[in-house]
Amino acid sequence: MKTAIITDSNSGITQDEAKELGIYVVPMPVLIDEEIYYEDITLTQSQFYEKLKSDVSVSTSQPNPIDVGEIWQKALEKYDEIVYIPMSSGLSETCHTLQHYAETEEPFKGKVYVVDNQRVSITQRQSVMDAIKMAELGKSAKEIHDWLIDTKMSSSIYIMVDTLKYLKKGGRLTPAVAMIGTLLKIKPVLQIQGFKLDQYAKPRKLADAKEIMIEALKKDFSGRFKQIVDDGKMVVSVAHTENLVEAEKFKEEIKATFPNVEFKVINPLSLSVSCHIGPGALAVGCSIKY
Repeated sequence: MKTAIITDSNSGITQDEAKELGIYVVPMPVLIDEEIYYEDITLTQSQFYEKLKSDVSVSTSQPNPIDVGEIWQKALEKYDEIVYIPMSSGLSETCHTLQHYAETEEPFKGKVYVVDNQRVSITQRQSVMDAIKMAELGKSAKEIHDWLIDTKMSSSIYIMVDTLKYLKKGGRLTPAVAMIGTLLKIKPVLQIQGFKLDQYAKPRKLADAKEIMIEALKKDFSGRFKQIVDDGKMVVSVAHTENLVEAEKFKEEIKATFPNVEFKVINPLSLSVSCHIGPGALAVGCSIKY
């Protein structure tokens, strides 16, 4: 059985990388003044941030299931089955929509396994790399799906937000709270522990935010992920929103702090997350590897 691996652009995997890896990436739609653009197809990262910083309306949307189905159909011309790894259902309804589509549309029933393993960005990317490895080892789509589900809570993401403007704009903060946060120059650290984007800490400086995120990883590595770390199965990556210079520095700090944990990549954060937190953000994510 030949198994195709498909993900979406929330994973941070570009169309060019997808070709190199032998997988498919569904471009996520972005609405700019009600006009639809597609990530890494008709909209680059730099174009996205240019629009986001202006006064135009920028938001993300679910992909059309029919469009995704066309990619599945194309894959099934060469493969027997598919593992589809979308962004966490805790952050978007896309996953549930496509699960239903895979389970009810005749061409896909029993052939397409939609994985709801609560990942996004750098941790979602790691899930894709794990799936590729498992497929190369001859694992079936169901076996890959089941392992990804069984390990879905073996990951963390911590994100430092540089400005509260976009959280306010997206309705995730009241104007009063956003104003107080701006006046106090708070750079909140948020967390994704499988489901929602939640508050973790309220530092005022970038250096403090990075220290808090590293301490959070130390707590994870000595606590709930200790066995994974001891087994050499934990990996760590850095993500950012238009903040590559600081991301490179953060990478070196993380590698120095955790020399025995494999460092994977620096990636831009997915546009679906970036839309709500804005430019200048810095994040670190860890997850189990196969």
